[in-house]
Amino acid sequence: MQERQIEIRPFGPEHLDVAVRLSQEAGWPHRPDDWKVALDLSKGVVAIGADDEVVGTTLLTPYGTDCATINMVIVAESMRGRGLGRRLMEAALALADNRPLRLIATADGLPLYEKLGFRQTGAVLQHQGPVAATAKPGNTEAATMADILAIKALDREAFGADRSALIARFADLGEFAVIRRDGKVAAFACLRPFGRGEVVGPVVAPDIEDAKSLLSHFMSRKTGAFLRVDTGAETGLGPWLARHSLSHVGGGITMANPVIKRSNASTVTTFALANQALG
Repeated sequence: MQERQIEIRPFGPEHLDVAVRLSQEAGWPHRPDDWKVALDLSKGVVAIGADDEVVGTTLLTPYGTDCATINMVIVAESMRGRGLGRRLMEAALALADNRPLRLIATADGLPLYEKLGFRQTGAVLQHQGPVAATAKPGNTEAATMADILAIKALDREAFGADRSALIARFADLGEFAVIRRDGKVAAFACLRPFGRGEVVGPVVAPDIEDAKSLLSHFMSRKTGAFLRVDTGAETGLGPWLARHSLSHVGGGITMANPVIKRSNASTVTTFALANQALG
């Protein structure tokens, strides 16, 4: 199959089944529902080859006009090394409408992203496994729907972009826990189905001890269940997760185009990502 035969088309719901298969071939854990959530929050393209076969995907998830993430960049194994990854990325860049961009790269994808102007900003550590018995913290509680507005505001402060649609979708899919101080939401975490089990993220808190409490809130109820947490290497949370039986199994390289220096005025930090695709 020659590259000139490949057509780039908008990603629609009709492509989800093949996208799931491609991600499984790549060793990714995404279920059909995980793909559907990502697509519902995103715009994207697919590469179509002979006989209308989908041979590549990519999504762009916009967060208002503040920024967007590029994710789910997959090229079928039979088509690798032919420049298709670059074509998919260029299509995603065209969808970005001049938004600042973020992505999480594998070592294999790093050279292409650097050629397209992305620069490394850090690393993400993927921790997962059956949850060890964990004590229930005394400073957390289940969030209510009345807390969602405050959760959205804290997430925007930590992430640097408006992810209201993502938070609202996660409130439908899973559950939130919060820490209150002086009657206000000071930190939060979300638990939702994902991949082989469930994922905790985002986790947004003023310090690592609050982040540990929020994680423990869910872990204390999930002994033996499969749980995943994606955390920034700079947070220092990795060793604690490993001690609680969530092993470090991989990760990725965080990149941005352009690299925007974040203000030091934020009082909260993202200790765990929604997942590697959505940031």
